[in-house]
Amino acid sequence: MTLQELYQSIGGDYDQAMRVLRVEKLVDKHIRKFTQNGAVEALLSAGEELDATRMFETAHAVKGICGNLGLTELYALAAELSDEFRPGSARQLGDDAVAEKLRRVGEVYRQTAEGIRAYEENV
Repeated sequence: MTLQELYQSIGGDYDQAMRVLRVEKLVDKHIRKFTQNGAVEALLSAGEELDATRMFETAHAVKGICGNLGLTELYALAAELSDEFRPGSARQLGDDAVAEKLRRVGEVYRQTAEGIRAYEENV
């Protein structure tokens, strides 16, 4: 499996990752580290408690990481959660809607992690 095939299988944007990181070797290095950095797990943990400060901070971090790596769906979900919990902004979503977005984050993350593991095994 090539790096481009990995991106295709996980619904990522390889071209976006290349625009940011510029070198395929760096994209490869950072996509492999993605599941080890704990950012998504921290977001899901913050979501269990609905801790607004932690929700903003962790969602913002996930948004940045996913934007750099071209992980478009996770980026979009994290951006929505980051905006929802931005300090000084009124919440627009109910707790059930936030829980649904977090459920989707977990689902997409699991699919992405499985794809990355398959890539690592076939490189």
